[in-house]
Amino acid sequence: MKILVVGAGAIGGYFGGRLLEAGRDVTFFVRPKRAAQLAETGLVIKSSLGDVNLPKPPTVQTAELRRNFDLILLSLKAYDLEAAIDSFAPAIGPKTAILPLLNGMRHLDVLDQRFGKDRVLGGECVIAATLDEQGRVLHLNDLHLLTFGERTASRSPRIDAIAREFQGAKTEARVSAVILLEMWEKWVMLASLAGITCLMRATVGDIAAAGGANLALRLLEECGAAASGAGFAPRPEFLERTRGTLTAAGSSFAASMLRDIERGARIEGDHILGDLIRRGERSLPEHSLLRLAYTHLKAYEVRRSREQPQAAKR
Repeated sequence: MKILVVGAGAIGGYFGGRLLEAGRDVTFFVRPKRAAQLAETGLVIKSSLGDVNLPKPPTVQTAELRRNFDLILLSLKAYDLEAAIDSFAPAIGPKTAILPLLNGMRHLDVLDQRFGKDRVLGGECVIAATLDEQGRVLHLNDLHLLTFGERTASRSPRIDAIAREFQGAKTEARVSAVILLEMWEKWVMLASLAGITCLMRATVGDIAAAGGANLALRLLEECGAAASGAGFAPRPEFLERTRGTLTAAGSSFAASMLRDIERGARIEGDHILGDLIRRGERSLPEHSLLRLAYTHLKAYEVRRSREQPQAAKR
């Protein structure tokens, strides 16, 4: 199977690197700067589950993309998809499967409209990873789960073929018969975590210590109601587990969006909070905590656009 990983940042670099380490036919679709960096330093993964150093991993850029791939693994930021979609379109043929690992659900609409719903799988991943200044992938915890499946809940030959590609790779990959529900549950978790930690500019543990655990739970309730209103009610066991995560005393857990804000970077506020509000509008009170958190993020974007006009466009 010929696999194109769109993006070699923390997520694409990690999962694509693990596949390449296992001997799979993987090519990374990257910008010129990242291609030069990978050619010079290789793809390096630092992980408690095993380091990887892959010299000169295969890369390709838009002008060189002249063949179709069997699987496209999309690992770019949600806000980059629409601008990048034309650049990787030549890689998509009649039998290409697209496996997106983006946050939220808006990307499914964009991909369906451009390439057809039959080509687009459901997918999500659970991992904490980042790139350091040298371009190395730093795996920050011991979770590296990638879940995927047909959005029709059926099992298909292409899903089985993808699952075989992950067999033997040093990561955890799982086929789901309810991938859309799992994507919505992850979205609820992300929106709750990003909303409360960005609003309070603090970790879960610090918010709990300040007496704000009830606010985290209220936000989770609102996000869950929005999902239910859209037809994807979170399961009780998910909600119970997430309540514990969002209120854990002493926890250093915080959304990556908070780290982005702290370094003045672009954020996925519209994709993680804004789109959830739009899809679950009827299930939310007018003065909801979710709306407040989203307005807080939009205010950050307004200030960033004013203070860093060029950076805001990237």
